[in-house]
Amino acid sequence: MSRSLLPVLFLALSFLLGNCTKTPPVDPPPNIILFFVDDMGWQDTSVPFWTQKTPFNERYRTPNMERIAAEGMKFTQAYATPVCSPTRISLITGMNAARHRVTNWTLHKDQIQPMEENHPTLRFPQWNVNGISPDTTTGLSVHATPFPALLQKAGYRTIHAGKAHFGAIDTPGEDPLNLGFDVNIAGHAAGAPKSYYGAENFGNTEAFKGSPWPVPGLEHYHGQDIFLTEALTREGKHAIEEALETRQPFFLYMAYYAVHTPIMADPRFYQPYLDRGLDSIEARYASMVEAMDKSVGDYLDFLDAKGVADETVLLFMSDNGGLSAVARGGEKHTHNKPLSSGKGSIHEGGIREPMLVKWPNVTAPGSTNPNYLIIEDFYPTILEIAGIKDYSTVQKIDGISFVPQLREPQALTQNRPLLWHYPNEWGPSGPGIGAFSAVRQGHWKLIYYHLDQRFELFNLKEDIGEQKNLVVENKEEASRLARLLTEELMEMEAQWPRLKERNQAIPMPIEAIAKISAHD
Repeated sequence: MSRSLLPVLFLALSFLLGNCTKTPPVDPPPNIILFFVDDMGWQDTSVPFWTQKTPFNERYRTPNMERIAAEGMKFTQAYATPVCSPTRISLITGMNAARHRVTNWTLHKDQIQPMEENHPTLRFPQWNVNGISPDTTTGLSVHATPFPALLQKAGYRTIHAGKAHFGAIDTPGEDPLNLGFDVNIAGHAAGAPKSYYGAENFGNTEAFKGSPWPVPGLEHYHGQDIFLTEALTREGKHAIEEALETRQPFFLYMAYYAVHTPIMADPRFYQPYLDRGLDSIEARYASMVEAMDKSVGDYLDFLDAKGVADETVLLFMSDNGGLSAVARGGEKHTHNKPLSSGKGSIHEGGIREPMLVKWPNVTAPGSTNPNYLIIEDFYPTILEIAGIKDYSTVQKIDGISFVPQLREPQALTQNRPLLWHYPNEWGPSGPGIGAFSAVRQGHWKLIYYHLDQRFELFNLKEDIGEQKNLVVENKEEASRLARLLTEELMEMEAQWPRLKERNQAIPMPIEAIAKISAHD
């Protein structure tokens, strides 16, 4: 063989061997959509999340939620916090509210809420009223690595549509573009719209100039006969189309303003609820629920039409329990039954949420998951779904991925503690409403009220409606959970209110339960 051919043969052999040993390409990461509804209760749907259908399940029409439930997995014990901002910050940071300290709803920079400032008995802590910040320059905020920024870094096209409510006015956190989103559709500092009607410019009128409530960025629909939910849906689908054109995987955070107040009828769905005998307020509310569900269905049909349904993971969740203490028709604190109370309450009606997941070829169609989880678990879960494993954050992550639960829902039994901490004032009164700390472990749930150092102990397996307080009857369990609650809150360096009289500290749960036991 000619010596001149040897280098050529060597190169050819090297090329062939290199191709033989080359690592095969990794499967492309899935698209992800998180449908996040505002103030939607556990019962505001035709999908039953209890062991049986209820009259509320018969009231509402949500065929597209039914569709996801039939094709995916239903979670019957999914938890958030009782009000919006703490939940949204826990979602985007993976932190428990006691740790991130955005424990109440945010709006104005550096200002606690008026009902806290004027409380007659409690002096509330200076919590992180400015929400989340992507850097350390904003005071009274939590500095954290938002999970959309990690998705963005991994090559995802990240889309925010709807309600943001991550940071106060004039802070970096008010703009989702500062939190890892490539696209922001109508998100800003406020947690509610001034109007749901395009004919009213979604509140952008001269009469409300300077108000924080008008919805920004939807000028194209001003003056049109269109509901806000529909406008957001159209814009969200357009943003997905742009992502598909660039062949990027996309993450859509579809954060509905609905069904938050103002309770305004969607004319497309309103009349049938009146015809069924609902009062005008409840008929308007039900029409908003159905409009949200119609939006979900529009996305499902859109994914099918684009041929990417099997490449897209769907998650559905609400930010807190259904509103029941104010603004609703009918009897207060009953709109989430059999759960007690509603938004603003630590009772189950304020924190237990409707949750669905469809992950093609992973979640079993029509399956139900009885394990409990909490909102901060979404952070590591979404990153794991996206295939992102080696990431670093500036904050400690409290959430635990529920991906194993998606694969084996019946194989897991949980005994981890879930924690809630609300050293704040919401406003209205009712069961479970007030400044509190709480822990759930297994079937047991202990609530500690800061104002009067009162406890409630419930066995949720036997008493889902939280009607029988077992503190006196089961002192041993109450004491055990009080110690666990104290330890968890101390580890997170939780903030506490104080009694205004003599500036007296609120005792820790373990101290308060000891005093109760001593008197019994």
